[in-house]
Amino acid sequence: MFENRTTGAQPSLNALRAFEAMARMGKATLAAEELNVTHSAVSRQVKVLEDSLGVKLFAGPKHRLELTEAGRLLLPQLTAAFDQIAWAVRQVRLEGEDLYVAVNASVSVKWLIPRLGGFAAYRPDIRLQLAELAPQALSHRGADAVVRIVPSARLAEAGVTGFIQNHIGPVMTPALAERHAADALAAVRLAAQTHPQGWAIWAALAGVELGPAPERPFAHTHFALDAALAGLGVAVLPWPLVADDVLAGRLAAPMGFKRAESAFALLGPPSGASRALDQFRAWLVAEGEKTPPPPM
Repeated sequence: MFENRTTGAQPSLNALRAFEAMARMGKATLAAEELNVTHSAVSRQVKVLEDSLGVKLFAGPKHRLELTEAGRLLLPQLTAAFDQIAWAVRQVRLEGEDLYVAVNASVSVKWLIPRLGGFAAYRPDIRLQLAELAPQALSHRGADAVVRIVPSARLAEAGVTGFIQNHIGPVMTPALAERHAADALAAVRLAAQTHPQGWAIWAALAGVELGPAPERPFAHTHFALDAALAGLGVAVLPWPLVADDVLAGRLAAPMGFKRAESAFALLGPPSGASRALDQFRAWLVAEGEKTPPPPM
């Protein structure tokens, strides 16, 4: 006779999936969006898992939860397992030549999507599918890779391929720049809630002390860019996202751009893991090399 050596009932798959998504995304609300359930359902499943395991997986106040030691031990194993399941299902369903990439919204809207016609012409046999990557996330369920801005220190990691060095600077319409010729920073400051430290980072790089000025927040970086194009104020933005508008004269950069300690990068398996991903990686690098240097 075979002896059953399992100790107690195994946690439910829904509870494990809820915990993994919440721990990876950083918030229950973001996990709920990914799993297409309610915020309360995610929280309830995580509580069920904690009760089942007899350990706490999160600690701290609700608005700033952090993983406990048990949570940090469990997360990478679950992420790897769910990624493997998603990969296996996709290989069977899509015959292995589809490429699923998650991208930060602003990078997708203002840089990647306008260039995808070139990739389709370059590799028409690869069916590229895009998903929105949460602002702070470094992975996305089932994605072959992600594209986002990362700290320069991460470029040395396996599977991380930088394709554009990032520079940031304040931009506004030429008319607004002329109106604020004496002090460009006196204009209304446009700020992206997904990157609230943008102005502070640029000021530190430029050695500038920011004085008082009215501020107008926007949900995403590409919203702030559209607001700058509409003449609503001045926004600190990455050069790759505004290069076309600056070179075409739609935006002015009265104070130039400063090199940031970050880069546009692809994060995924190392070269050789996927033929389609290798082709996409090579194309990104080639497109990045076409980016002209910013005005300094």
